[in-house]
Amino acid sequence: MPRKKHNLRKKLFTKNRLVILNEDTFEEIFSFKLNLMNVFVVLSLGGIFLILITTYIIAFTPLREFIPGYSSSELKKNALELAIKSDSLTTSLKKNEAYIKSIQKVLKGELEYSKFNKDSILADSDEIPKSNMNASEEEIKLRKEVARIEKESGGNKPNKKK
Repeated sequence: MPRKKHNLRKKLFTKNRLVILNEDTFEEIFSFKLNLMNVFVVLSLGGIFLILITTYIIAFTPLREFIPGYSSSELKKNALELAIKSDSLTTSLKKNEAYIKSIQKVLKGELEYSKFNKDSILADSDEIPKSNMNASEEEIKLRKEVARIEKESGGNKPNKKK
């Protein structure tokens, strides 16, 4: 086992010479002294550099719009504007429908003209949660008792019972 490690280390760090020659004259143009470790390091750094440049081009240039799944910023902006416009149109449509219904009530005679006002119609068109405003039997009894006590006392506040 130690011999294999020593062999591998020896191969990685053994100096080799890369020579570029002119084929016709066998003249040496230039040469390098290299070992396998230097070649491996240079190729690794070149690969990392290539990956970083590609990532930068995709992330920060308009080229990313050509990749499926990425939408353009202009498309997002247009979608937002259209969503805002559709919301305002929906609100306007509801107000106009309420106004038309009120006009129909006036024309059918269900509403007096003197009570007919555009501002009050638009105020009615706002969504108001419906609630049960009818008094329960207990409330009616309590109101009658309070009214009776007020009559007896002549309109003054009733005495507290303990």
